[in-house]
Amino acid sequence: MRRPTAFPEVRWGRIRTPRPELTIALAACHRETARSGPSMRAPFTLSGCLHGARLCLPLFPGVMIFASAFGTAAAQKGLTLAQATAMSALVYAGASQMVALELWQEAWSLTTVLSVAAVTGIVNARIVLMGASLQPWLAGAPVRRNALNLFFLTDASWLLGTRYRSHGGADHGVLFGAGLALWIAWTAATVPGYLAGALVPEPRRCGLDLILPIFFSAMLVPLWKGPRLAVPWMVAGLVALIAQALTPGYLFIIAGSLAGALTGALLHERR
Repeated sequence: MRRPTAFPEVRWGRIRTPRPELTIALAACHRETARSGPSMRAPFTLSGCLHGARLCLPLFPGVMIFASAFGTAAAQKGLTLAQATAMSALVYAGASQMVALELWQEAWSLTTVLSVAAVTGIVNARIVLMGASLQPWLAGAPVRRNALNLFFLTDASWLLGTRYRSHGGADHGVLFGAGLALWIAWTAATVPGYLAGALVPEPRRCGLDLILPIFFSAMLVPLWKGPRLAVPWMVAGLVALIAQALTPGYLFIIAGSLAGALTGALLHERR
């Protein structure tokens, strides 16, 4: 009596070698599944890009005001319009650009260049940790897509993407759309800021410097998952405040970020 089987080459009492054409077909199917699997798990759609752009609309006023302020500061430092716009488009980091202007010199030397590069790297060191936190989501996506997403990554787009991901979203277009929209707004607003930014030389007088902190605070609320998971936030903030009081420059950003990351890793190990 023959035992039922789903594989046509297996017989009761003996095993025959599978036919070559069947082996080739199965291998091709496996390769295609391995190639297409990650992209199916993490789609990249136009609707996702548009959704990400819509999510960051409340940030546009604050972003454009600060970009204009950067344009004004760049003009006062003697940069040309092309240089200021190129810095916004290529560096795309508001705090780093402002800090770089503080170190800007009319006569450049290797020491000055290295100083500006070091300070910019320190201020942006938090982006390394942000990128690491996105690795489980972006893993398996094409390298070019990840490169674009990480180039346009900012504090705001990271926060929007993290919140979207925590709600079960998977579309990489949301992260890309938010970053691209903010990049366009930041770069474009540098031009009128360079030309007429003196109209708002100090955003604090209008209270516009509160827009970004309020936005980040509001976006953090849905990420609250209990006091235990908030411990890394508190540790990061406390260490950053202590480091800011004890050390010069922007080392407090690295200190707070590393302290929060290590605290989160230790809590995760104990779970």
